[in-house]
Amino acid sequence: MERMFPEGLVGKKLGMTQVFTDDGKAIPVTAIQVGPCYVLQIKTVENDGYSAVQLGFEPKKPQRVDRALTGHFSKAEKGAFYYVKEVRCDVEKLGWTELGKELNATDVFSQGLFVDVSGISIGRGFSGVFKKFGVKGQPSTRGTHEVRRHIGSIGCRKFPGRVFKNKKMPGQFGNENVTIVNLEIVAVHSDKNVILVKGGVPGAKGSYVVVKKAKKRTQKEAA
Repeated sequence: MERMFPEGLVGKKLGMTQVFTDDGKAIPVTAIQVGPCYVLQIKTVENDGYSAVQLGFEPKKPQRVDRALTGHFSKAEKGAFYYVKEVRCDVEKLGWTELGKELNATDVFSQGLFVDVSGISIGRGFSGVFKKFGVKGQPSTRGTHEVRRHIGSIGCRKFPGRVFKNKKMPGQFGNENVTIVNLEIVAVHSDKNVILVKGGVPGAKGSYVVVKKAKKRTQKEAA
């Protein structure tokens, strides 16, 4: 039996702002444009072993696309797109079985729903353990000399005589796929296909994200 996944859309992080409740409380929110998205390809259990749709977001000039992608985009007859992403969902149940179908924010999301947002986190290059893990570092006295921000000992030459996996070490920080779960939709602006999500989401301003209905939290709790 095919395992079904919550439906969602692809979009762009516009930035952060705040909204005020009726009692005057300020809520930090992230504005995400989640449409219009267009169905470029349909995956079915019979043909592909799973159910999903490939969505295109943000129009792109056709002359900037190579011949292979031009042929792929031509099937939907909606032009070319900058961001293409496959989203697993129950295609038959949702009725997303038509190539070129336009999907907007209100087709999936509404105020009060909880969503999971996935994106590429901001890259911070090669970073030390202070910045990457928030470790304490070495003491400022007791013989410490020029290594106050170092990790210290990472093991010894006795058994097993090696450095264990997942040891906190300096290295690449950020620039990886991150998912923030159970974020509440504070408002939906249908005219601009923009949703306001409570809290922060991965990525820099202008980066692409995938927004899906929450997988670990039932939507009944949002009512």
